[in-house]
Amino acid sequence: MAAIPPFDADLLRRYDRPGPRYTSYPTAPQFKPGFGPAEFAKAARLSNDDPIPRRLSLYAHVPFCFSPCFYCGCNRIITRDLARAETYLARLVREVALLGPLFDRDREVLQIHLGGGTPNFFSPTQIGELLESLNTHFRFSQSPARDFSIELDPRFINKGDIEALAFMGFNRASLGVQDFDPAVQAAVNRIQSVEETQAVIDDCRKHGFRSVNVDLIYGLPRQTREGFGRTLDTVVATRPDRLAIYSYAHMPQLFRPQKQIDEALLPSAEDKLGLLQLAIEKLSAAGYRYIGMDHFALPGDDLSVAQEKGGLHRNFMGYTTHADCDLVGMGVSAISHVGDTYSQNPRDLPSWEIAIDNGRLPTWRGMQLDADDVLRADLIQQLMCQGEVDIPELEERHAIDFGLYFQDDLARLLPLQADGLVEVSATRITATSRGRLLLRIIAACFDRYLHQAQAEPARFSKAI
Repeated sequence: MAAIPPFDADLLRRYDRPGPRYTSYPTAPQFKPGFGPAEFAKAARLSNDDPIPRRLSLYAHVPFCFSPCFYCGCNRIITRDLARAETYLARLVREVALLGPLFDRDREVLQIHLGGGTPNFFSPTQIGELLESLNTHFRFSQSPARDFSIELDPRFINKGDIEALAFMGFNRASLGVQDFDPAVQAAVNRIQSVEETQAVIDDCRKHGFRSVNVDLIYGLPRQTREGFGRTLDTVVATRPDRLAIYSYAHMPQLFRPQKQIDEALLPSAEDKLGLLQLAIEKLSAAGYRYIGMDHFALPGDDLSVAQEKGGLHRNFMGYTTHADCDLVGMGVSAISHVGDTYSQNPRDLPSWEIAIDNGRLPTWRGMQLDADDVLRADLIQQLMCQGEVDIPELEERHAIDFGLYFQDDLARLLPLQADGLVEVSATRITATSRGRLLLRIIAACFDRYLHQAQAEPARFSKAI
């Protein structure tokens, strides 16, 4: 999986169709309102009783942003009223106090991630208060392998902020950039200089952050090969440990901010593919390895090492190195994966606030996975992380005959096999080098809900 995949424009064009990103299986559209606080608490109790307790990964969602980025599809609230951070934090701390007692103290926290929105809408002092609350109600791991990560908007970082975060224990940062071209920045309402971005990267390294990730987007309005090439050269020169090169999905029917984008300014399908090809070529030349989906990493980065050792994992935070953790989400819209369940908090702020103010868990919807869900989740996880499935191991873990169980799914793979995207033998399913940019298309062949027409294609972005 690690080598940069070859680029075949015709192949990518033919398979550029909507489908899930598989940060979970089943995907979020399958979550149902019948899964509430009682079901979440039961899932936590059952997970505590596992013979080998799973460690914990904690995610906190901070929804606020100072200004709107027109391309954004995240759950966020635009405001410059910093008082809202204090009231949100107070409720977040109360949610932590509700969640903590549900999990045994012998289950150490190996990973914390603050996402958004803009997590640095919170001041360092407020972030410290949140960490103090988490440390009170959960047990932080003291392992050098623990990950404390945060998404940062470099435009709103003040002097001393990174040093303060490092002192609290943060050792990973993800920086939004998208594109440095001034025309593109103006078209998406995100004006951000190279200098302020470089200053944050330098500060992270100065204060001992183990990894810095940079996010870019291809397919934005006014993007050209020349301009995006300059952005890539500038970013690669800073040598981030990881890069995420996301495809812009123009879905204004789902994401209102995107209505501000003039569709006439979007690159054509051909030009968009050219931007992806350019990114692959430049990252390959710079020594980055392809992890999967949109992610690239230096050979020594933990993601590359985990993939080599078979320990890579994919969840709602993207690719991570901690496959043996239950994920506990907090804050508006946050998603949890505890045992064989998924659950989500309300996506609107008032509903989340009402639940917290009433002293109850804000679990809004979710699902209990059945045996088929668990089996397919295992298979899809292997495909998305390692690019292959070990059939005998899967058969042994789930007590199935693979060929019989997945007879219909294997038939759906046949056209992909004919196009050289995937190879199938009696013991292994392997995404070829040609197919690695289309992992989600390969995985979709095994998605029961997608093929029962229980998923809405309009809710999913295109593969490229």
